[in-house]
Amino acid sequence: MPRQLSAETIELVKLSVPALEAHGSDITKAMYARLFKDDHIKGLFNHANQGEGGSQVHALAAAILGYAKNIENLGALGPVVERIAHKHIGYHILPEHYPYVATALLAAIEEILGDAATPAILYAWGEAYWFLADILKGREVELRSDIESRTGGWNGWRRFTIASKTKESDVVTSFVLKPSDGGRVIRHRPGQYLTFRLPLPDGTIVKRNYSISCGPNDEHYRISVKREALGQGGSLYLHDHTKVGSEIEATPPAGDFFLPDEPKAPVVLLSGGVGLTPMVSMLEAICRDYPELEAHFVHGALNSSTHAMDKHVRTLASGSARLNVKTFYSEPGDGDAAGLSHDFDGFITIDWLRDQTPFEISEFYLCGPKPFLRALVPALARAGVSPDRVHYEFFGPADELIAA
Repeated sequence: MPRQLSAETIELVKLSVPALEAHGSDITKAMYARLFKDDHIKGLFNHANQGEGGSQVHALAAAILGYAKNIENLGALGPVVERIAHKHIGYHILPEHYPYVATALLAAIEEILGDAATPAILYAWGEAYWFLADILKGREVELRSDIESRTGGWNGWRRFTIASKTKESDVVTSFVLKPSDGGRVIRHRPGQYLTFRLPLPDGTIVKRNYSISCGPNDEHYRISVKREALGQGGSLYLHDHTKVGSEIEATPPAGDFFLPDEPKAPVVLLSGGVGLTPMVSMLEAICRDYPELEAHFVHGALNSSTHAMDKHVRTLASGSARLNVKTFYSEPGDGDAAGLSHDFDGFITIDWLRDQTPFEISEFYLCGPKPFLRALVPALARAGVSPDRVHYEFFGPADELIAA
C-alpha cells in the first residue's frame, strides 16, 4: 500500500487549486515541452493526441485539477486511475518512466507559477505525484500479472502478421492479425483495444489504439480502421502500405471499456461512424456466449458509402429474436432510402431510445466521434440514466463536456 499523504501536503495541494484553475494548461504544456526534449520519452507517446487544439494538454490539466480537488477523497478518482493504468499497459509505460514525468511536472510548475511555487508547494506536489504514481504502478503490476498468467498472454511488443485485409466500406478496412510466432492470443474482453507501433515510410514511428472488432478467441484479432486522410499517418500506413503477410507490432489488449462477464441487464450498443468496432466485438460475444441477453445495436453513419460491417451485423442479429439492429443515416446518399439501405434518416436521439429500448433498466455502451459522445452522454444523464449505467470509449484525451 502507498504511504499516506501528510496533512501539510493535503492542505498545500488544496490551496493550489486556484492557481491550477488559472494556469493548469500552461503548466502541462510546459511539462510536455520538457518531456519531449528526450527522444526516448517522446517515443512513448501517441503524438496524434498532442494535436486537436492541444487537447491532451487540456485533458491532463483537468486531470491534475481533479486530483487536487479530490485529494481528500481519492476514491472518486478510481475510474480515472483504472483508465490511465490500461493506457500505460497499451503504451508499455514502465516504472522507470515515472521519474521523468515527475521532474518535468515539478519544473513546469516552478516555471509557470514563478515565486508562487514555493519550496513547500513544490515539495507537496512532489509527494502528491509519487503517491498517485505508486497507486498507478501497483495497478499496472496487477494488470500485467493477470495478462501474462492467461493463455496467450504476453508483455510488451509482439509481432503480428496480417492474415487478411477486407474493405468494409469506402473508408473502413478490416485487418485480421495472427501472431507471427504461431502462438495463441489472449482472449480479450469485448470492447478492448490493441495499441500498435507502426513504422511510417519516412522512418518515424507512431503509436495508435484500435478497438478489436471480433469476438474473443485464442487465434487472432481483427481491427477495422477508418482511413483518416488528414491524420498523422497511422491509418494511412495500414491502408496504403500493408498487405497480407505484412507484420506489425502490438501490446496486449487493454482498456476498461468492455462488456462484463455474465451480463444480466439488457444492453444498448450505441455507435457513430467507426465507433461501431468495439460494439461488433460485443455483439459477436453476445451471440455466442449470451444468446438469451436482450441487446439493441443502434448505429449512426453518414450514408451507405461509409457504413461498415452492416451485413455482418445483421447476419449476427438474424439468428436471435433477442437482438435488434437499427441504423441512422445523417447524410443519405442518392441511392439510400430509409427502410432499404438503413432504418432512419437523421441522428440517434434520446427520445427515440426512450421509445424503442428498455430505457429504464438497460446498460448503455457508447463509442464514436467526440460530437456523437458530446450529444448522447450528457443527454442520457439529463434523461435520468444513472452514471453507473453509461459506459463509453474514446480515443485520445477525454472531452471535458463528456467527462462531466
